[in-house]
Amino acid sequence: MNVPTDINSYVRVLKFATTPAWEEFSRVALIAGAGIALVGTIGFLMFVLMSYLPGGV
Repeated sequence: MNVPTDINSYVRVLKFATTPAWEEFSRVALIAGAGIALVGTIGFLMFVLMSYLPGGV
């Protein structure tokens, strides 16, 4: 691992990085929230289904 080369690569990436506009941030947050809600809903439905099956938790 070549530390000076790695640090230069990280600095180069950070120079190109910009703060997202509010519209872009809110869209990403909405999509991430929808994904979290979807996974939570699927997990809850699996829990309910397994609770009512014989031998469930």
